[in-house]
Amino acid sequence: MRRSLVILLAACGAPTVAAAQGADPVARLVARLDLELYKATIKGLTQFGDRRQGTDRNRAAVNWIEAQLKSYGCTDIARLKYDYQPAPPRTPTDAAGPARDTTRAVGGGRSRGIRAHTGVNTDSLRQPDRRVRALDAQATTPGAREEVYCTKVGSGHPGEMYIVGAHMDGHGWGEAANDDGSGTALVMQLARVFSAPDVRTDRSIRFILWNNEETGLNGARAYVEQRQALQGKEDPPGSGRYPEPTWLGMIQHDMMLFDHGMPRADGTLAAEQRPEADVNIEFQSSAKFAAQAQQLAWTFQAANEKYATDYPASVGPHMTNTDSAPFQDLVAAISLRENERGTQIGAGWDPNWHQPTDLYSTYSDKDFRLGLNAAQTTLGALAGLVGATTQ
Repeated sequence: MRRSLVILLAACGAPTVAAAQGADPVARLVARLDLELYKATIKGLTQFGDRRQGTDRNRAAVNWIEAQLKSYGCTDIARLKYDYQPAPPRTPTDAAGPARDTTRAVGGGRSRGIRAHTGVNTDSLRQPDRRVRALDAQATTPGAREEVYCTKVGSGHPGEMYIVGAHMDGHGWGEAANDDGSGTALVMQLARVFSAPDVRTDRSIRFILWNNEETGLNGARAYVEQRQALQGKEDPPGSGRYPEPTWLGMIQHDMMLFDHGMPRADGTLAAEQRPEADVNIEFQSSAKFAAQAQQLAWTFQAANEKYATDYPASVGPHMTNTDSAPFQDLVAAISLRENERGTQIGAGWDPNWHQPTDLYSTYSDKDFRLGLNAAQTTLGALAGLVGATTQ
């Protein structure tokens, strides 16, 4: 593992650290990220259990997220509203079924190495903690859904925007601490840093916490359906206000904490974060905007090299099954996560995925620090892309 930039600079004395940060406004912003604040935000999300969509705990979590964003000084906070009706189960008499959805379960890459069991736990009794079991007890029901977002409006080009997202819902009879409390907390902490009164950006950034990811990316799909046609339209004309700025890129964060390596032959994994853990940055090579997405991914990798303190980043072409997928044929879209989605997480590299063990207490500071490094990566890249400065 490469040594921390902070440690290297500290060895030369505090004035050198201050001088380095003073010369680089992006470094000053990255320095405002804090491990304890990141952990506290994840912990706050877990008070609502797994935040499963269509439940009171999900609605309470949406309210809590909005209140936190307001406390950070975020402006232009809004909610996207939609209706979710699950598709009826298919029967043997069904025809071939709907056309294959090419934005979801394809292009995940070929699995290699040892595979372990994966799946979604639906058995409440596998959760031994009665408190968590009680939190998660209410069943989901169809109907109205909401997801909250806020916007940092650019002062130079407010009609152009990067979308930064994570999904706040989970399932599996745990606390959804990693999937995807870790990504939600990351996006919220980025919103905190960029919303500081002394931060100016040339272009706009939208921070959004998707709902209904676990049911098929429904919250992200609803956003695309409702907002795509509104891009770049000034409203009212001549006001300089753009309710939906033109999309420049979409960056998703989904499961940020756990990179303990490939399962052993017996299916178990190492107890601690592996020293060679990395942040996986993925684009989808079959997407219409694959070339632009790949360029965006390498921009993030370069930011990781410059600003992340502990863990490196790697770039891969198999983004799949995540909220950036509905955007991938419309704009450059990438996702950041703990492991490759298809070839590693899908092969059982995270035993807590959709399980009762996805609890805040499961993870150590080494795990949380991997998520913090992903935050440093995104903040560093995004600050450069939107022309962020501090006054």
